[in-house]
Amino acid sequence: MNFEHLRALAAVVDEGTFEAAADLLRISPSAVSQRIKALEKAAGQVVVRRAVPCTPTEAGGALLRMARQVQLLEAEARDALGAGSARTATPLAVNADSLSTWFLPVLQEAAGWAGTTLDLHVEDQDHSTRLLRQGDVLAAVTADSRPVNGCRAVRLGAMRYVPAAAPDLRDRYTAGGIVDWDAMPMVQFNSKDDLQRRFLASRDVGRRPPTHMVPSSEAFVAAVRAGLGWGMVPELQVGSDVDDGRLVLLDPRAHSDVVLYWQSWALQSERLERLTQAVRRAARVLRGNGPEAS
Repeated sequence: MNFEHLRALAAVVDEGTFEAAADLLRISPSAVSQRIKALEKAAGQVVVRRAVPCTPTEAGGALLRMARQVQLLEAEARDALGAGSARTATPLAVNADSLSTWFLPVLQEAAGWAGTTLDLHVEDQDHSTRLLRQGDVLAAVTADSRPVNGCRAVRLGAMRYVPAAAPDLRDRYTAGGIVDWDAMPMVQFNSKDDLQRRFLASRDVGRRPPTHMVPSSEAFVAAVRAGLGWGMVPELQVGSDVDDGRLVLLDPRAHSDVVLYWQSWALQSERLERLTQAVRRAARVLRGNGPEAS
């Protein structure tokens, strides 16, 4: 398939519209449309949903994966030939809690990489493999140990979450040493976040307590500190809060460990390998860290 047609597909998906893709490629919108139509004719089916933003169809996702692989390998071939290349975007999916904690050293390393820019997609670890399957990203931090077709999976370790609350909130909903889980408000990251619900289910709590949605990793912890509600807080973000008295553990013995994996395309790529090694080094702070390839 024509490289320029694949490049147009990636631009349309990344930029969201044909007009924005045209600006990126420095061609006219009609030229972008012609390239997409030619690609659809070659594929024998529609590859882009014409909406705002534009999204790939299932067939488009397969072609988008190829488009990104071609772009990556093309950039590396130019480097090998000494021809130089423009900066190549490396799209990744990382869950918010990882991005706010152990993943930060990866960003520090990437600051020194010539010819590479990161395009971070923040997605829940239970759903990030969808972005790999769609071709939206080259690699992802995920809770899924099963490699996506065409990808490798490496075990990184576990993020531990502990049930925490502000002391005043705990005292208000505790009588005789027993927490009123039905009534005490809780904080939830978003609709995909089920850590709190699973914790309550383990205590046979059937009713859903008053729930505040706070879709930001840093703001989530700040909301728990402020007494808005209790929440399953990443151990890496608790820091000295318990020692300082800003947070209390509602059950010091309770925790939830989320095992994380790094999935990346199985390409012989120096850039992907460099990124993978940076991620594995940063993940050494996770519990049970051990690089087991799947």
